Amino acid sequence: MMKKRIKLVVLTGAGMSAESGISTFRDSDGLWENHSVQDVASIDGWHRNPKLVLDFYNARRNAYKGCEPNVGHRLLAELEKQYDITVVTQNIDDLHERAGSTNVIHLHGELMKNCSDGHRETMYDVNPQNPDLHMGDMAPDGTQLRPYIVWFGEAVPRITDAAAEVEQADVLLVIGTSLNVYPAAGLLGYARRQVPVFLIDPKPVSSAYRSDIEQITAGASEGMKIFTKLITQRFPAH
Repeated sequence: MMKKRIKLVVLTGAGMSAESGISTFRDSDGLWENHSVQDVASIDGWHRNPKLVLDFYNARRNAYKGCEPNVGHRLLAELEKQYDITVVTQNIDDLHERAGSTNVIHLHGELMKNCSDGHRETMYDVNPQNPDLHMGDMAPDGTQLRPYIVWFGEAVPRITDAAAEVEQADVLLVIGTSLNVYPAAGLLGYARRQVPVFLIDPKPVSSAYRSDIEQITAGASEGMKIFTKLITQRFPAH
């Protein structure tokens, strides 16, 4: 009888994709690419000036065209050969999937998908060669198409799915997130107390939920090289 594979749940943030050329979400002054976060990443901003929001995400999509998964993404995908892995990401890029990860939960939406303004759960893939979205581009239900992004002021539809995965984890790994953005940061509170938690980040990071986090002080790619050796030594695959 085959033993159950070790379940590794990985929570990733902006630092996971930084080496792929994707800017972190916002600067300390509350700006994202020189725009107020509330203007371009909130439901109020969308209602106030939808054209500004569409233009902003059109620019993000066009800037994303040349981005590729980095070594960290690829090493994480490689671990699926040995472990049962769920990636829970705060990132809106699809670099995890392009690297080969097969079970990815996007908490904050997906840059290369649109949705109906009337029914946010209905998604449509973006043409990567012509990703721009304009006012008057309508979904089949007759409402304006918008980027499939979870903005400030909106519910996070997949947080319950993510919490259920963390509850079942045998090992929890956090990569490239400050653990300051909720509700994602609260996911650590769902991990069983005996489950080891590892964190990859070049800067000190702390959590209100766990004081026993083992930190690998490195960027995503270098950190994943270290973690790959560590997990295979401490938690050999069955």
